[in-house]
Amino acid sequence: MQPGAEAEYNTPVGLSTAQKEETMRPDINRSKLAVLAAALALVVSGSAFGEDATAVLDSAAKAMGAATLKTIRYSGSGSAASFGQAYKPGMAWPKMNYPSYARLIDYDGAAFREEFVRSRAEPTGGGAAPLTGEQKVTQALSGTYAWNQTGPAPAPALAAVAGRTQDLWTTPHGVIKAAMKNKADLKWHTQGGKKLPIVSFSVPGAFSATAYLSTDLLVERVESRASNPVLGDITTAATYSDYRDFGGVKFPTRIVQRQGGYMVLDLAVKEVQPNGPSDIQVPDNVRAVSTERVTAEQAAEGVWFVSGGSHNSVAIEMKDHVVLVESPLYDERALPVFEAVKKLVPGKPIRYVVNSHTHFDHAGGLRAAAAEGATIITQSQNKPYFEKAFIIPNRIAPDALAKSGKQPKIEGVGEKRVLTDGARTIEIHRLKNSVHTDTFLIVYLPREKLLIEADAYTPLPPDAQAPTPPNGNNVNLVENIEQLKLAVERILPLHGRMVPTAELYRTAGKGP
Repeated sequence: MQPGAEAEYNTPVGLSTAQKEETMRPDINRSKLAVLAAALALVVSGSAFGEDATAVLDSAAKAMGAATLKTIRYSGSGSAASFGQAYKPGMAWPKMNYPSYARLIDYDGAAFREEFVRSRAEPTGGGAAPLTGEQKVTQALSGTYAWNQTGPAPAPALAAVAGRTQDLWTTPHGVIKAAMKNKADLKWHTQGGKKLPIVSFSVPGAFSATAYLSTDLLVERVESRASNPVLGDITTAATYSDYRDFGGVKFPTRIVQRQGGYMVLDLAVKEVQPNGPSDIQVPDNVRAVSTERVTAEQAAEGVWFVSGGSHNSVAIEMKDHVVLVESPLYDERALPVFEAVKKLVPGKPIRYVVNSHTHFDHAGGLRAAAAEGATIITQSQNKPYFEKAFIIPNRIAPDALAKSGKQPKIEGVGEKRVLTDGARTIEIHRLKNSVHTDTFLIVYLPREKLLIEADAYTPLPPDAQAPTPPNGNNVNLVENIEQLKLAVERILPLHGRMVPTAELYRTAGKGP
């Protein structure tokens, strides 16, 4: 056989002259030939078999190396943002620096683990990152379990399962695998004079996704929609660009994600390792927690500290109703809390739910509160934000509000509001000059000398050393207590354990 004859024999018909000449070279890159052939097949499919999503996905899987990809690990650096943690309602999510980031994905195990170092890129806004310095974080998913780790032990993250599952199956190779499994539909769009494929699919009750493919059958963009506990059905958009070949697997070296209209990740990928070992194991303490646990401890007569998970609430009994401070996370937390409160105070409706601030982990149960018929009390700047958000339907995974058909009732607090039934008084104050959020509320019970607050102070473990320098949010809370002249004896934090006020002062560097 003449040199090059084999290449000529295997050259797909219909290619341009230049493409034919390239495929005839003895040193032709076989993977490139496969992509060219796939592209040709795609054009034929698009013109003659426009509804054949399976053929397009098979070709894309081969072009990207997804067909044989079991695991992939990639690492790099860039920036991110704390979704749902804006300083003021409607602002962009607060930006974070990510000097190092690595993610291991196990597609067969429906699992991933990401490990990163982060620090704040701007001084205001929420999120779990410390106000100064760097923090090492591990976040993981395996099947129906999710967990986080910032210290010596992992902590269950039940509320994160849905979002991380969506994230896993909208990665460049994950979306191809998920589309093949979920009977995707195929459409076409024209870009730059070229007809390009779009594949769409839904995972019932979880999310829907649309992947836009390039002429080389690489995933360039994925738009997915899922139900959010605060914003209703929202879009997450991911763009994947600057693909390179890593051991036969095509992977983007630039990943940008936007969620709720704002950037949440901008990553420059430096290293990619396909089909390496996976060691993602669900920790025993995480496996032991499959549903939200709700416990209640009496803090004073008619006052209960409702805990048992990562976020707390406080139930306050009035003469003919109940005031609940905080409805956090999502329906799966909020609804069990409401049921527990009804058992604590039978026969009295939950008339008011006081929201500490807009951050989504603390506001995620407000739709459920509205479904209960409770009036939501929040800082005045938050009122129009919640009113607009709660109009957005939650169709993909209908929540309690969507099922109830009720209209939320929301009332705003400027600087102070007092609730009283003649016997008990509840003071609601705005927490001023916080870098965490501009729309903070704290709740004070003057007769009981109890203060209820979120995020301004989370108690340290017993006997832990006070930080040096002290946390600025802790210092700010002390300043507000003193300016408001509140005679606080105990603090009921919405994270962590009940503590005497002396612990706050010690942590803030204001006491022994």
